[in-house]
Amino acid sequence: MSKVLPSPEMIPVFASTKIRLHPEEFVLVSLALSEKIRALDSFKQLDPFSSVTVDHAEVSMILKKMYWESIEGLFQSSHVEGPYRVITFDIVLDLSLVGFISVVSAVLAEVGISIFALSTFLRDHILVKASRADEAVMVLEALIKRCFTQ
Repeated sequence: MSKVLPSPEMIPVFASTKIRLHPEEFVLVSLALSEKIRALDSFKQLDPFSSVTVDHAEVSMILKKMYWESIEGLFQSSHVEGPYRVITFDIVLDLSLVGFISVVSAVLAEVGISIFALSTFLRDHILVKASRADEAVMVLEALIKRCFTQ
């Protein structure tokens, strides 16, 4: 059992959280900033779950592995990591909430599972190595159950 305990104000949040493990495998892709237009154009065909982030140094994409395999030839070069599975915390999180992902990260770190965290306006998501996804879900569901019974 995890030694990590959410703060008292976080317990009802975790107790109300539903875990959704997306069935597909995903990849995390880094492209040169010069590939931005091509990357954004490729996203017109994507279904949920996917993400694109453009910062000052790169374009990062999260997309289904099979979709990436169909478009990777469009790009001059890329750095790809995966396969991952996406876990969505299916609860609308208030933007003022503090520490949700830190608890998730700490609980999974106890069992040696690294995460790639992604937040959207309403929900948080994590990517975990596909080989550890079922274990990650079990650990998170145990946390939720512990919070639900308190």
